Amino acid sequence: MEIASKYDPSNVEEKWYRYWVENGYFSSKPDGREPYTIVIPPPNVTGVLHMGHMLNNTIQDILVRRARMLGKNACWVPGTDHASIATEAKVVGRLAARGIKKTDLSREDFLKYAWEWKEEHGGIILRQLRKLGASCDWDRTAFTMDEIRSESVIRVFVDLYDKGLIYRGVRMVNWDPKALTALSDEEVIYKEEHSKLYYLRYRIEGEDGYIVVATTRPETILGDTAVCVNPNDPRYTYLTGKKVIVPLVNRAVPVIRDEYVDIDFGTGCLKVTPAHDVNDYMLGEKYNLPVIDIFNDNGTISEAGGLYIGQDRFEVRTQIAKDLAAAGLLEKEEAYNNKVGYSERTNVVIEPKLSMQWFLKMEELAKPALKAVMEDDIRFYPAKFKNTYRYWMENVKDWCISRQLWWGHRIPAYFLPEGGFVVAETEEKALTLAKEKTGHPELTAADLRQDEDCLDTWFSSWLWPISLFNGILEPENEEIRYYYPTNDLVTGPDIIFFWVARMIMAGYEYKKEKPFKNVYFTGIVRDKLGRKMSKSLGNSPDPLALIEQYGADGVRMGLMLTAPAGNDLPFDESLCEQGRNFNNKVWNAFRLIKGWTVDETIAQPEASAVAIRWFKQRISRTIEEVNDSFDKYRLSEALMDIYKLFWDEFSSWYLEMVKPGYEQPIDRTTYRATLGFFDDLLRLLHPFMPFITEELWQLLEPRQKGESIMISAMAEAQAVDTAYLGSFEIVKEIVSGVRTLRLQKNIPNKEALDLEVIGEHDSHFNPVIEKMCNLSAIRTVKEKSEGAIPFLVRTTEYAVPMGNLINVEEELAKLKEELKYQEGFLKSVLKKLGNENFVGKAPASVIENERKKQADAESKIKSIEESIIALRKK
Repeated sequence: MEIASKYDPSNVEEKWYRYWVENGYFSSKPDGREPYTIVIPPPNVTGVLHMGHMLNNTIQDILVRRARMLGKNACWVPGTDHASIATEAKVVGRLAARGIKKTDLSREDFLKYAWEWKEEHGGIILRQLRKLGASCDWDRTAFTMDEIRSESVIRVFVDLYDKGLIYRGVRMVNWDPKALTALSDEEVIYKEEHSKLYYLRYRIEGEDGYIVVATTRPETILGDTAVCVNPNDPRYTYLTGKKVIVPLVNRAVPVIRDEYVDIDFGTGCLKVTPAHDVNDYMLGEKYNLPVIDIFNDNGTISEAGGLYIGQDRFEVRTQIAKDLAAAGLLEKEEAYNNKVGYSERTNVVIEPKLSMQWFLKMEELAKPALKAVMEDDIRFYPAKFKNTYRYWMENVKDWCISRQLWWGHRIPAYFLPEGGFVVAETEEKALTLAKEKTGHPELTAADLRQDEDCLDTWFSSWLWPISLFNGILEPENEEIRYYYPTNDLVTGPDIIFFWVARMIMAGYEYKKEKPFKNVYFTGIVRDKLGRKMSKSLGNSPDPLALIEQYGADGVRMGLMLTAPAGNDLPFDESLCEQGRNFNNKVWNAFRLIKGWTVDETIAQPEASAVAIRWFKQRISRTIEEVNDSFDKYRLSEALMDIYKLFWDEFSSWYLEMVKPGYEQPIDRTTYRATLGFFDDLLRLLHPFMPFITEELWQLLEPRQKGESIMISAMAEAQAVDTAYLGSFEIVKEIVSGVRTLRLQKNIPNKEALDLEVIGEHDSHFNPVIEKMCNLSAIRTVKEKSEGAIPFLVRTTEYAVPMGNLINVEEELAKLKEELKYQEGFLKSVLKKLGNENFVGKAPASVIENERKKQADAESKIKSIEESIIALRKK
C-alpha cells in the first residue's frame, strides 16, 4: 500500500463529505431505533461563518456523530432565520445603492427585492458549514419564513390571541431610530459610557427663586410635564402646591411628591418626561400628567417639541446645553458614567417611546418553563446558568412582539371600516369574522385593512423544535411523535432569554412537554487579549481560511481543546496548528503500522503479549472516562483524554513495545491486535476528527462499498483491571529511570545494560522493561553491585552496573561539583534555621518547608558521597 508521507486534508475532506452525502448517512427517518435529535440554532440568512458558529456547530456535530455510532437514529435539522431587522437593513442598503428608497416602493415590491436577496445570500452559511464537516440532514433544511413555518407562526398568533394572551395597546417600548421599529428588552444592549450630568435651573412660578434638576438628557426637557421630589426630603417641603418653569420651554409644570425619587441622586429633584422614560411614564399615569412625544421615529425633534424641530437628538443635546448656558439656566456640568441602551441589531442608542404595539402576556407561560429548569427536567450545562434563567423568568415582562418592518410574518389582524379589528389566519376567515362582528354581510375583503406590522423574528424561532417537525399544523404526525422532545440544544448564554426560555414556554404550551432534554451553553470565542472576536475589532480570523490552512479536523481540534462548557474560549491560531500536528501524529502512526511486514510463522514475543494485555485495559479505562465526560457534557475533557491516550500511551508506549526490530517482521497476532486498537482509536476520535478518521479507517482494512466509520459501532469498554494498570505505571517509572540514567551518563541506547532489583518487583513485566530499555537481564539481588548507579521507584531500589561504560574521572568531577552545590545550599538553610529571630517570627508552614529542604539536601549529599566512594573503588 502506497501511503503519502504527509497528511493532506485537501485530498481527503471534499471526497469523504461527498461520499457521506451520496450514501445518505446524514438522513434520518423514523424507525425502531432510539432517536437522537438536535435542531440547529438557525443562523441569520444575512450571516457568514464566524468563529462562534464554528464552535457551536463543531460541538453539535460531535454529539450527532457520536449518537450515530452508539446506534441511535441521529437527526440534526439545519435551517436559517429570516432575521427581520438585519435582513431588511441589508435590502434597504442594496436598494439605496441603486438609488431606490424603501418609501418609494409598495410592500409587495419591496418583498420581491427581499426574497431576491434571500435567494442569493440565504444559503451561504449552510454551504460553509459543510466545509466544517457538519453532518446535518440537508434534506430537512428549513427557513423560518417557508410555508410550514409561516403557517405555524400565524396559527399560534391567532390561538394566543383567542386565549387572551395577545393584546394590542399603547405602551412604553424600546425604539430603534435607525431600523424604525420597536424592540424587546432583550434586544437592548447596555454599554458603560462617559457622559455628562447637566444641572438645570427651573424657576419657581411667581417667585424669584429656582430649583436645580440634574439630567443626562437635557434635550428631553422639551417633553417635561412635572418635577418630582421625595415627600421625605425636608429641602423641598416649601414647594408643596407650587409650579416650576421648564427651562427654555417656559412651560409651567407642577411639583409632585413621590417616594420613587432618590433623595441622594443629583439634587433630589427629578424631571418627569412621561413620553420618554418608562419610570416617568408610570409617574405620569399615577398623577395624570400630560404626555408630550417630542421625538419623530427617526430620532429627530417633532413638532410637539416646540424647539429644534427636525434636528437630530444628539445635535440638540449639544446645542441645548449652549442655549441653557447662554440663558443662565445651566448651573453646571459634571462628568458622569452611566449605562446607555443600544439596539443589538443596528448599534444605535435606543429611545424609550410610547407606541401602539402588540404584546404577549408572559407570566402564565413562564410558570411551567421555570419549573422544568429548576427541577432539572431540562438540564443546563453548566448548571450555573439556572440562576440567570430563574431571575429573568421570575421577573418576566410582557413581550412586545410587533415590529414596524415589512420583511417578516405579517400580523394577522384586520382592521374594520368603522373601527376595531379581527384576528384570523387568512383574509377569508377574517372577512367571515368581520361580517359576524359588525353585522354587515355586505362587507368585502377590500373593506379590510391588514395590520402593516410584522412579528418579532423570535416569535417564529421560539416554535423551532416543534415547527421543524410540523407539530403546530399537524400535532400528532409521525415525526413530531418520534423526534420530539429533542435531545440536546447547543447555544450561547447570550440568547438564554431571546430563545431558550421562549422555546421552553412554547413547548409546554403547545406540546405539554419540554422541547429538549439538555442545554449545552458554549462560551464566547475571544482573542489572546481576552477581547470578543468581531469584524469591527479586526481580531477574528476567517474560519474558511483556517480550514484551508490547517484542515477542518485541525480547526475542530483547536477549538475543542480549550472549550469548556459555558466558559469563554481563549482562541489562538496555534491551537489549530496543534490540531494539525495531532492529525500528522495519527497519520504517521498509521504509516508505521502499515509499514510492518507480517510473518505468519513467528511466535509472539512475550513483551508484545504483555503490551496487548496492558493496552486493552488502558483503552477501556479511557472509554469509561470519555463516556463519563460526555454524560457530563465535558467534551473538551473527553477529547483531551483521547488525545493523551493516542499520543502518550499508544504512540509513545504501546507501539514502542510491540514494533519489530529494524527490517524485522512482526508476528500476525500482535499485528492484528494493533490494527484492532488503531480501529478503536479511530472510532473514539471520529466525532471530533471526522475526515482523517474516515480516510484511515477505509485504508485500515479492505472495506465493502457503502461502509463508513460514521455508521460503525463506537468502541466499547471491557472490564478494567485497575491493579494491573497501576502496576504498569510502575513499569513506566522503571523505564524512565533507566533512560534518564543513560542520558545523564551518555550511554548510547544500542549499549545493552543489566538492571539490578533490590526489593519487591513484579517480574511479569520484565519482557517489556528489557525491550524498552535494551537490557540483557533483570536480576533480583540483596545488594547492588559495586559501582552500580541506583535510582528509586516507589519503595524499590534499582541499580545499573556501570562496568566500563562511564569515564570515572569525568563522573567524579561532576559529582564533586554537585556535592559542593548541595553543601552550600544546606549551609544556607541551616543558617536560616539557626537564626532565632527568623524561627520566632516565621509561620509554622515556612519553618516546616525549610526543614524539608534541610532533609532533602542531607539525603542528596549522602547519596552523592556514596557514589563518589563507589567510583573511587573502580
